[in-house]
Amino acid sequence: MPHVQVGKENSGDIHLHYEDHGSGDPVVLIHGYPLSGSSWERQIPALLAAGHRVITYDRRGFGQSSQPASGYNYDTFAEDLHKLIGHLKLRDFALVGFSMGGGEVARYIGKYGSKGVTKAVFMSSVPPYLLKTPDNPEGVDASVFEGIEKAIAADRYAFFADFFKNFFNADQFLGKRISEAALQANFNVAATASPIATAACVPAWHEDFRKDLARVDIPTLVIQGDSDRIVPLSASGQRTAQLVKGAQLHVIKGGPHAVNWTHPEEVTPALLHFLEPRAAADRKKSAA
Repeated sequence: MPHVQVGKENSGDIHLHYEDHGSGDPVVLIHGYPLSGSSWERQIPALLAAGHRVITYDRRGFGQSSQPASGYNYDTFAEDLHKLIGHLKLRDFALVGFSMGGGEVARYIGKYGSKGVTKAVFMSSVPPYLLKTPDNPEGVDASVFEGIEKAIAADRYAFFADFFKNFFNADQFLGKRISEAALQANFNVAATASPIATAACVPAWHEDFRKDLARVDIPTLVIQGDSDRIVPLSASGQRTAQLVKGAQLHVIKGGPHAVNWTHPEEVTPALLHFLEPRAAADRKKSAA
């Protein structure tokens, strides 16, 4: 089980669990809250088949990674990602962030620049700035986040049950695009997450990524459903696409937050098309 050490807490090391498969152009897939790298299972086989090296990892506090009592902010998340990239000695890699993972993509480039990063993908992501403020009227009212924190503190398992209903728009797609078993599997992953991380990540959702996005100077794809109940398209994907010069916006009609699971027939080809040209060129070159 591969791990990379990213820090220490008292007498214990803080490790991130990661998976590293395939060869070719590296693609780092960054998961959303409150899941793990395994949530990319509907994209990984296609990426491997297309000739990519696919790396997933579990954010601190989630999945099979360590569960420290601190570090649940995007400066630390970006530093964790930077240490993983250094550990794997990645070059010419793409970053793909879903939901919370889009924050890592933005903050990583904002903090370390785009050297070595070939492409960026924001999928149903939290940037540019979710919190409603005088200079950000398009954001979400602070009371919404406060309500989430209170619900988690009261009963995080009950919160997860309701959260995933809106994560997948289960009232529309249960039994059609997601099964009861898959919904339960996601709940099971969330239930193993650190209770501290579960609550502490909520304030991170409304960190301000506008300055980070200003540093994104590589080809960028934004993917989001127009029926996203977790992160509204108008407050996130649409604005991210406007703030990143030359960014492509792919809106999935009727898509919920977790479009990577419910709409793989649209998400995966869009992702492959965006990432493919370099991998295809490498295959032709090696075959010559």
